[in-house]
Amino acid sequence: GFFMQRKVNVVEDLDGNKIVVIHDIRFKGRQAIEWNDVEKYLKQYVGEAHIIESTNDMVYIGTDLPEEYAHSNYTNTLKGANAKAKANAAQGIPEMLMIADEREYEKNRKTKHIKDAKYGWYSYVTRFALPVYEETGDIERYNVFRAILLVRHAEDKRLYLYDIMKIKKETSTHFQPEDLTQ
Repeated sequence: GFFMQRKVNVVEDLDGNKIVVIHDIRFKGRQAIEWNDVEKYLKQYVGEAHIIESTNDMVYIGTDLPEEYAHSNYTNTLKGANAKAKANAAQGIPEMLMIADEREYEKNRKTKHIKDAKYGWYSYVTRFALPVYEETGDIERYNVFRAILLVRHAEDKRLYLYDIMKIKKETSTHFQPEDLTQ
């Protein structure tokens, strides 16, 4: 079936930051990512809720996430490695929520969001890592990315994951693949 076992675990880097390590590159795309496949994949999470451990916030995954995540203005600007990173980050969403921190609040500015973000927005920082393969198919290293989870505070008073944005490769974060077998 479409939903295989997710191969994901959480490790800490040398500075004690938690990183969600995603062991599969499921969305490859030589030229471009098939965002419709990403949207379809995300539908498996709809109805789930996950606790952000640093704040104890319960964040729900609503029916709007798959389309927003896969087709937002931000997604449409992504090219190359960042597009691939966002597509594959879809596999680690529960864990990326759990390890998120640095919560910030922002008031709602757009009338179109009056219903879906009546009480404004929260953003959190999260990190994930993806494998880089050698020609031989062996994993050469992992690239670590920092990203912002954008969460809407809806009319029903619940928090809903809305999108993952500002994905940026971190060059300073290192851990060895052998750390991952813990």
